[in-house]
Amino acid sequence: MSLIACPARILVADPQPIFAKGVESLLEAEGGITFAGYVASQEEALRSVAESNPDLILLDRDLPGLARIGLDRWIADRGGATPVVVLSAHDGGPDMVHALESGARGFVQKRSQPEVLLQAVRAALSGGIYLDPAVAGHLIAPHRGGPGHALYGSEAPRGLTDRERDVFRFIAFGFTNKEIAGKLGVTDKSVETYKARACEKLEIRSRAKIVQYALAQGWFDALKH
Repeated sequence: MSLIACPARILVADPQPIFAKGVESLLEAEGGITFAGYVASQEEALRSVAESNPDLILLDRDLPGLARIGLDRWIADRGGATPVVVLSAHDGGPDMVHALESGARGFVQKRSQPEVLLQAVRAALSGGIYLDPAVAGHLIAPHRGGPGHALYGSEAPRGLTDRERDVFRFIAFGFTNKEIAGKLGVTDKSVETYKARACEKLEIRSRAKIVQYALAQGWFDALKH
């Protein structure tokens, strides 16, 4: 099954040729993908983006030259026209928050399973946001203790029940409905109900907006340290 209806042109920007080739093979096997090229530095990436106008950039956070410019400026210079999924060889907490705050549409650890990268690609190409669950999954437990819980910041969002906050938090961190249901001990249908209620209360209509809301609430702050 192809990722999208029309072939997507993807630029791989990574300093490790073997890894980049593996990513290329993975996506080609999935179908619906053509490659805008492979580059090994941020200067090459800038030129390639200008020349080939890819639909998505898979960008290693350690790409040579990127630290000099800064991830936030690099993404901002794209004007939001080309979505970026950040790849990282590091444990990821602070990196993931920085990527989100810089405007990236996804974050994936390079040691994660191939399906995680594919999910990030699908989400970014469809206008969504995807976060690697392995980065924060071990830090998240169902909400307990009422308002003021560390993962919710100094004040819990008003109007949401504990369960609605739990569901929103897991969604923001990239978990699927099935995974959320398993963690909370409820059905998939219940997860959809909690999500719908929370979205209605907060007037949020997309997963990207849920992630933005989570950032504003400080739910990612624990990952910065």
